[in-house]
Amino acid sequence: MSYNYSEITSYLLDWYDLNARILPWRDNPKPYYVWISEIMLQQTRVEAVKPYFDRFITNLPDIKALAMAEEDKLLKLWEGLGYYNRVRNLQTAAITIMNEYDGVLPPSYNELLKLKGIGPYTAGAIASIAYQIPVPAIDGNVYRVTKRIAGSFDDITKASVQKELEKDLLVIIPKDRPGDFNQALMELGATICIPNGKPLCEKCPVMHLCRGFRNGTMCSIPIKPEKKKRKLEDRTILVIEYQDKIAIRRRENKGLLAGLWELPSVDGKLNIIEGEEYSSKYIGNIKSLESLGEEKHIFSHIEWRMVGYRIRLNKIMEDNNLIWVTREEIEEKYTLPSAFEAYIKKI
Repeated sequence: MSYNYSEITSYLLDWYDLNARILPWRDNPKPYYVWISEIMLQQTRVEAVKPYFDRFITNLPDIKALAMAEEDKLLKLWEGLGYYNRVRNLQTAAITIMNEYDGVLPPSYNELLKLKGIGPYTAGAIASIAYQIPVPAIDGNVYRVTKRIAGSFDDITKASVQKELEKDLLVIIPKDRPGDFNQALMELGATICIPNGKPLCEKCPVMHLCRGFRNGTMCSIPIKPEKKKRKLEDRTILVIEYQDKIAIRRRENKGLLAGLWELPSVDGKLNIIEGEEYSSKYIGNIKSLESLGEEKHIFSHIEWRMVGYRIRLNKIMEDNNLIWVTREEIEEKYTLPSAFEAYIKKI
């Protein structure tokens, strides 16, 4: 459905000038800060990102520091944000920037797209916010806002619909304030034209231009196919203790949670008798075994349904895949994904 968005620009910018949230990467929109914040904000709320952003740039204040960071330090700084490939891609891109762009994020939308982990949205955000290049930055907030304004029931997952919106926004994006315009659309989607629950239409600066509001269809827009059901996986988590040490191991460098540290685990959910039998056969020297209860963890496409056991040993295991660490070392040095958090708390 076609819609002339040209009228929304001035209303959006006026509203943004008065209502923009104060955020550390907005106060100082260095290209590096914009880049790091945009990657962190993928799949994560703004308020949750703030402390991670501050900690990250304090420890890795520039592209050179990011490129040279040791992996364990890098992952520890990212711990809690999830999707660890994002921070690995950040470092890969930082190394490329050091080698090919003299340590400077390229001030070009097309050059930004060549960097690992940077897609059209992130390239548009960096280009427009940090370098004032008039290109759109279209994320979920922008799709929702623009399609509600247009009263459009087009499927936003279709490439043709995405290209049409990009073309429409290119026409109206103000050349003197492209970053503010993109952020205004995002801000409106995050705070007023919200995804879950009824949008706060009475506070919207473009309510009078919104077909969705006029037609009462705003809660039905945007249109996208239903997500596939998550795959369910049963796991048994083993908290293996010897005196004040806990056994952890590194996962394979492929698949889910690739290369991260974990508590040892077994496919399937073992009951306590099966847990005792497994422990006697594969661990040995057991002093005691107790149930730590059931937990679950939801990834984007997989849900783990877990049962945990604490296994105390009379003698330390000899297993080249395990290392023995204290709880303090887990908190300060080793990165364990949040999937194990419920059981780590019970250590």
